[in-house]
Amino acid sequence: QLQLVETGGDVVQPGESLRLSCKVIGGSLSSYAVAWFRKAPGKERERVSCISSDGELTYYSDSVEGRFTISKSGSRLNLQIDDAVPEDTAVYTCAATPGCLYGGDPNYWGQGTQVIVSS
Repeated sequence: QLQLVETGGDVVQPGESLRLSCKVIGGSLSSYAVAWFRKAPGKERERVSCISSDGELTYYSDSVEGRFTISKSGSRLNLQIDDAVPEDTAVYTCAATPGCLYGGDPNYWGQGTQVIVSS
C-alpha cells in the first residue's frame, strides 16, 4: 500500500554533508519502523540505520555510527549524512518494516537515490 520516494542524492566531496529524504505516499509511517539501506558497487546491501515506529529508538551500523542521523516527521523519513567519506558512495533506499529487529524482508521499498562522495 505504501509508496516510498527518496530524494536528495547528490555528488559531494569528502567531509561535506548531505540530507536524504523519503516521502511516504498512500499510507502512514505510524505502524512501521523505517530503515535506510545502501548498496555500494561490489558490495552486499547494508542496512545503515533504522528508526522505530514511534520514533523513540534509533539504530546505526558501525560503519555510519556518529556520522549519520535518522529521523522522521509526518510522512517523511530523513537521513542526515555528516562528514561524508568515499565509502558512503552507494544507492540509498528507504524501506518500511514491521520493526527494526525484524529479520525478514521489509514490507515496502523505495527506488533509491544515488550518493557519490568523491573529490
